[in-house]
Amino acid sequence: MVMLSSSPSSSLSSNGVFSPYYNTNNNNNPRLLLPTYLSSFNPFQLNRNQLVARLGTQQPSCIHINASLKATALETSVENIELPKGDMWSVHKFGGTCVGTSDRIKNVAEIVVNDNSERKLVVVSAMSKVTDMMYDLIQRAESRDDSFLSALDAVLEKHTLTAKDMLEGDNLLCFLSKLHDDINNLKAMLRAIYIGIKCRLSFPLLLLCTYDSVKVFDTIAGHVTESFADFVVGHGELWSAQMLSLVIKKKCSDCAWMDTRDVLVVNPTGSNQVDPDYVESERRLDKWFAHNPSKIIVATGFIASTPQNIPTTLKRDGSDFSAAIMGALFRARQVTIWTDVDGVYSADPRKVSEAVILPTLSYQEAWEMSYFGANVLHPRTIIPVMQFDIPIVIRNVFNLTAPGTKICRPSPDETGEHLQAPVKGFATIDNLALVNVEGTGMAGVPGTANAIFGVVKEVGANVIMISQASSEHSVCFAVPEKEVDAVAEALRARFREALNAGRLSQVAVVPNCSILAAVGQKMASTPGVCATLFTALAKANINIRAIAQGCSEYNITVVVKRDDCIKALRAAHSRFYLSRTTLAMGIIGPGLIGATLLDQLRDQAAELKENFNIDLRVMGITSSKKMILSELGMDLSKWQELQSEQGEAADLQKFVQHIHGNNFIPNTVLVDCTADSLIASHYYDWLRRGIHIITPNKKANSGPLDQYLKLRDLQRQSYTHYFYEATVGAGLPIISTLRGLLETGDKILSIEGIFSGTLSYIFNKFKGKRNFSDVVDEAKQAGYTEPDPRDDLSGTDVARKVIILARECGLKLEILDIPTESLVPEPLRVSVTFPKNVHDFLSIKFATNTGTSTFIYGKEDEIVVFAFRALGDIRSSFCELPDIEMGNYIEATSSAEQYMQQLPGFDEHWAKKLQAAEDAGEVLRYVGSVDVASCKGAVKLGSYKKDHPFAQLSGSDNIILFTTERYKEQPLIVRGPGAGAQVTAAGVFSDILRLASHLGAPS
Repeated sequence: MVMLSSSPSSSLSSNGVFSPYYNTNNNNNPRLLLPTYLSSFNPFQLNRNQLVARLGTQQPSCIHINASLKATALETSVENIELPKGDMWSVHKFGGTCVGTSDRIKNVAEIVVNDNSERKLVVVSAMSKVTDMMYDLIQRAESRDDSFLSALDAVLEKHTLTAKDMLEGDNLLCFLSKLHDDINNLKAMLRAIYIGIKCRLSFPLLLLCTYDSVKVFDTIAGHVTESFADFVVGHGELWSAQMLSLVIKKKCSDCAWMDTRDVLVVNPTGSNQVDPDYVESERRLDKWFAHNPSKIIVATGFIASTPQNIPTTLKRDGSDFSAAIMGALFRARQVTIWTDVDGVYSADPRKVSEAVILPTLSYQEAWEMSYFGANVLHPRTIIPVMQFDIPIVIRNVFNLTAPGTKICRPSPDETGEHLQAPVKGFATIDNLALVNVEGTGMAGVPGTANAIFGVVKEVGANVIMISQASSEHSVCFAVPEKEVDAVAEALRARFREALNAGRLSQVAVVPNCSILAAVGQKMASTPGVCATLFTALAKANINIRAIAQGCSEYNITVVVKRDDCIKALRAAHSRFYLSRTTLAMGIIGPGLIGATLLDQLRDQAAELKENFNIDLRVMGITSSKKMILSELGMDLSKWQELQSEQGEAADLQKFVQHIHGNNFIPNTVLVDCTADSLIASHYYDWLRRGIHIITPNKKANSGPLDQYLKLRDLQRQSYTHYFYEATVGAGLPIISTLRGLLETGDKILSIEGIFSGTLSYIFNKFKGKRNFSDVVDEAKQAGYTEPDPRDDLSGTDVARKVIILARECGLKLEILDIPTESLVPEPLRVSVTFPKNVHDFLSIKFATNTGTSTFIYGKEDEIVVFAFRALGDIRSSFCELPDIEMGNYIEATSSAEQYMQQLPGFDEHWAKKLQAAEDAGEVLRYVGSVDVASCKGAVKLGSYKKDHPFAQLSGSDNIILFTTERYKEQPLIVRGPGAGAQVTAAGVFSDILRLASHLGAPS
């Protein structure tokens, strides 16, 4: 290290150039002693003229500081020690964050010492923020801002405090002495910049990383050259390397620190890049090691020298590059890049929360991802290690348990890799513009592309991507948006003649673009990767503006609108990295069935994901009043608390948009657990938008026939699924059984069954001397009935199930076509009377499409609606009727409590029915039937012999008999529990898993 200080012993040479002498007593480092007349005065008290006057006639316009070529101590011969190379070396690189504080430096020392490699090379960056601080103080000095002194003092203080916290005794004194000398040296140089003197500084060879020549660089009239800036900025690495080496020496004495400017030689190539000179660097490394044989070497990252021994840097990501070059020079077993993340992610985790750590990457994959902006390594970092097959491992210095990402050459028999996704990762580049050069005169004309990109080169623009159609009609390429105007103007000027003649039609610019790149070495051997990527983008409604793919297929690049970039990234990533059967679910109606379903999902979700690759995520839950939304998936163990504490006002449109607009989960499904016809009316629009639907809600399939047919036609034409198994048999496979019969070519003759678990329970219990009203009350108390039992006893629910099955068989029936026997005595029914002028509207629309359970029959002068719910529900059902004031038409009502109080008055009527059946050796059963041959359906109370399958039921079981051409002599029977929230929710859950199976889940 060279340090400048003042000395009265310096004198002027005969030609008027002063020649300082060197003090080499301090660790063989030459000490540059400046003449008193330059170093003893305060330049901030003098202006330029005063300064020249102060220097006097002895001082020429150029100040030359000559340095000796090498310290005398370095001339001493050393033992011929050969540098061992190979697997005994491991290389570690620690970035600025890793050595940002004293505690972190100590942690780094622990990691190095605990590495069981025989020999270790450690490459370190400057402490966090120090490089920026050094560039800043240069800029201040150059801008004539005297605050560069305080900025430099801040640098001094930062390193002083850090050293005092880690070092002690002679080690501390030695480091602080060197640190203060360096700071004084820098102050003297920066003063010259500040006051604008034309300085010609001849630095000693030690400063310039060699020992056999003197190289000159200039600071002209206060302007900083790149070499000078590189010299100043490189001090951060020098200081951090010295401190770390001293901390390691406390634990392991065999440690030396290396100023890599003594070893690494690079050739500047322009474009802010350098090429290593491996031959010269290897020669210098052998020489350095002969003087400093150590098992642990702490080397500076980022800095190097030119062949002329001028200080320079390795530019962007220079420390990583230093580590890779050193790994190649030492033929190391492995290069470990320590950082503050657990490894290389499949996508930017700030944009894609589902991004995962990649355990391995090939050199080519890492190269491609880094080129397209992924936070991996700079592409040039990979080049030095590739030629020697040295793996690079990215690890987290703050999480030593994480294995990190290994970048290496994949073995040819890596068969297990074929089971992984063909796409390893995704990266994006923003702020681009497309330039499209188009014209029929381009086709078949040699040199057109050369002329186009020759112009781009002259402008100095960087071409990120090129795409050309095989017709040669156009060439499209992407450049940084800040360069596109210059590129377009230059192209128009170059091809003005062709444009005027019509050989070229246009030079068009498409601004506000981004690039999305999919990277993976397995893409070349995996069919359908492009199709999968483009399908994912299409599903997310992303328009692709340009496409490029090399024949190696290491990457597929697409250009999209900048505003769509993150959405495109999430959609593509989810398609390859999430399970194909990841479902974004929205639960509508967290009532009894919905809440039970959520409990079942909570209990089963982990096992489904682990064992069956089915990832079910509830992204939102909404009731009629409140909803709660989640970005990544809800914690179902506390959804009720979340809805209570964080719920917002229900908004169905916003709810659906949130579920479907997440952009990172491939499949969206809405689960409607309500009995609301208004919700059902949205099914068509949801299916059209690509949203899958699962529901136990019977309203859509039993509603108006034209709407039902429209819905089913859309379902058959699209790839969107609509499952409704639970609409008929709760958890029983009624719909799937019927479809299986039809799809295999069987012909359905008839279907009949007991479809109501509630009525099954009532008539299984209604026997002997029991009163009908007591049985109904028992069923109500046990939770088998609706809050108002008339909703079950009206038969409307059974009629809806019958109409659903009839339509599945191809019968075009309306619910009014199904005669339904109500079990509610007429005096106990709720009646609402409407005038004749709304006859047609009500009978069609509200008989089949209201939120109430209704049974409508017509009279000549009026329509009477028998509704079996509270009056308030009836009012809400008809709120949208035009020009009708509901209060004018309500004639009578009866509550559920009144009904239960009055029901015993009809027990005698029911006792007679029961007695008649028992006298005939039969039982009473409430049955729905579909006669396919005659295109009829019916719902009624019937009597059946005790050996009939209907008579064999117990509890709330349902039973359905399918009589077909194949099952004519003995019908196919499906029997099981048909009521209760658990079995109904299980039926809905079964449909969810059926959807997952259709989407690709393993069977």
